[in-house]
Amino acid sequence: MSVTAITNSNFNTEVLQSDKPVLIDFWAAWCSPCRMLSPTVDEIAEEISDVKVCKVNIDEEPELARQFNVMSIPTLVFIKDGKIEQQSAGVRPKASILSMIGK
Repeated sequence: MSVTAITNSNFNTEVLQSDKPVLIDFWAAWCSPCRMLSPTVDEIAEEISDVKVCKVNIDEEPELARQFNVMSIPTLVFIKDGKIEQQSAGVRPKASILSMIGK
């Protein structure tokens, strides 16, 4: 599966009403750690079909960043049944992210 870009307008449909758990990567183009983490997140999106992988550009969607209390980036948020299950900030190895989403 590919990564879904999340905006204010598609957030409810793509995240809250998703029939799958959702991993969201909050990022920004100017953020070096975000650029380091991005290929790993993309890889997970291609390998795991039972989790929807999404990205939120915090410069384009600051309201969503505020809603999730994102204070530093990259921040990963794992949502299951519309509720936050896990949240972490900073670059993490793939195994750590997979563990976060129960894989």
